[in-house]
Amino acid sequence: MRLALYQPDIPQNTGTLIRLCACLGVPLDIIEPCGFTFTDKQLRRAAMDYAEKAELQRHNSWADFVPGLSGRLVLATTKGARPYGDFAFRADDIILLGQEQSGVPDEVHDRADARLVIPMQGGARSLNIAVAGAMILGEALRQTDGFATEATN
Repeated sequence: MRLALYQPDIPQNTGTLIRLCACLGVPLDIIEPCGFTFTDKQLRRAAMDYAEKAELQRHNSWADFVPGLSGRLVLATTKGARPYGDFAFRADDIILLGQEQSGVPDEVHDRADARLVIPMQGGARSLNIAVAGAMILGEALRQTDGFATEATN
């Protein structure tokens, strides 16, 4: 299981997802360009000291990321039709989150093996990307018994 961020543009969300992945032992791919620098104070504040504990891989572009795909690409999108809770996740899935402001371009959308949505109340546009990522990743880990079996301090 991996989490991937497509051209993230809000450092606080990226920092939160770095922390999430570090705590859950899930590798994180960041597909650049980002809308901020990795020395950004807001990114460091959100990631805290977890950045050193995260298995983080940065890719220069979508074209650099695609050749390394080894599992299914599962896109979280407001344009999806299938609720994430109804999807059967596999341990080698790569959950892709789009850019906060604009999602992903058609080329990326078309490459996805599955397009999942989080069901919401009518009139709601979308959730914060870090919240959406945590919800979907949590369900994927639950289904695949991917959570750590021992608590560590």
